Amino acid sequence: MSDTAKQPVAYVRDTMLEQKPAPLSQIGAVRWIKENLFSGWFNSILTLVSIFVVYKILAGTLPWMLGGVWSAGSLSECRDILNAKFGNTHYACWAVLTERWNQLLYGFYPSTEYWRANLAFFLMLLAIAPILFDALPRKLLWISAAFPFLMVWLVWGGTIWGPVGVAVGFVIGALAMKALVRFGDVLALIGAVVAAIVWWMFIGPSVVDALDASLPIGHLKEVESRELGGFMICVIIGIAGIALSLPIGVVLALGRQSDLLIVKVICVGFIEFIRGVPLITLLFTASLILNYFLPPNTNFDLTIRVIIMVTMFSSAYMAEVIRGGLAALPKGQYEAADALGLDYWKAQRLIIMPQALKISIPGIVNTFIGLFKDTTLVMFIGIFDMLGLSNAIRANSAWNGVYWELFIFIGLVFWASCFAMSQYSQWLERKLRTDHH
Repeated sequence: MSDTAKQPVAYVRDTMLEQKPAPLSQIGAVRWIKENLFSGWFNSILTLVSIFVVYKILAGTLPWMLGGVWSAGSLSECRDILNAKFGNTHYACWAVLTERWNQLLYGFYPSTEYWRANLAFFLMLLAIAPILFDALPRKLLWISAAFPFLMVWLVWGGTIWGPVGVAVGFVIGALAMKALVRFGDVLALIGAVVAAIVWWMFIGPSVVDALDASLPIGHLKEVESRELGGFMICVIIGIAGIALSLPIGVVLALGRQSDLLIVKVICVGFIEFIRGVPLITLLFTASLILNYFLPPNTNFDLTIRVIIMVTMFSSAYMAEVIRGGLAALPKGQYEAADALGLDYWKAQRLIIMPQALKISIPGIVNTFIGLFKDTTLVMFIGIFDMLGLSNAIRANSAWNGVYWELFIFIGLVFWASCFAMSQYSQWLERKLRTDHH
């Protein structure tokens, strides 16, 4: 046996190796670029072509945007400034936004009353916050409940007692339902509706007039609906349609699956009729035809009519989205609710509907985004939203010829609003995810 064989050979290291950083090709931006942009010859070619296209677009648009003029009184003045500065007029005239931004946001709303619109918008954010984020204090829901009445008072003005009277009707309806619930849910619901209508139609108006005469407080300058416009009218119609179409859509979806023939026929007929008619047709109906079916000398506000039609349109699509969520639930969930001895409404409220709504989140938010963008269609019935006001601004001789600057601003406003809704829906999906993938 040799001397080498007699010596012990260590196969296990008795000291730790010094830690070294990971290769640059396996971490950070380098790895992401390699895996997502240059993972193969075909992807590499697409990446290089895309970079070239983006470069050409930015090379043509960035100088036009960044070299624009922000202070001028008209398009001709804007062009004179550009000629003096660059020797040509191939740059943006952002001065139209500097001069007309208030019109694009508020329409023809009185400038002295902008504080009311701003306060209503702030209260709207405060009202929807506890609904969207359950970590916030639940006491903020009182602001959510009061906001619709405060918004009407702030935006349209008049006496505070009018919105208070309408709110009292809902309180009376809730109390009537609570008192009659022992006789059955259906009877309680009918009693609540009847009690609220009796208050609104017969008792409330006289009470409101008496309070307004004895306590003339909270009176704001009245603003007519024709003075509303711009982004403000889009927000009012969009938020009202979103808030109303979801619960109505839930009721329609449940009614479509009902075993009661008359309920099912009514819900199916409503959904199929509304989905088969373009929204612009419904808006023209709200603007023109509806007046022929109203009693003489009836003053039915155009904005309210539009909100009703937009809500009906969105509710039909919302019902189908929620019906898809209900159909996606396993049959075992319904059987589990029956095994627990829950009645129909408790089963829907505690077991079925929460899961169906979670499944339907992408479709629900998609419907909301479509509804918010569709508010621009009101320009065809004489309501000056942002697009309608852009036409009015360009009709002025001072700004005749301005196009891209207005449309880019309007597009960015709507994109920011819709992108915020999309991001919230993705956050909510991650929050409600119960799997363990």
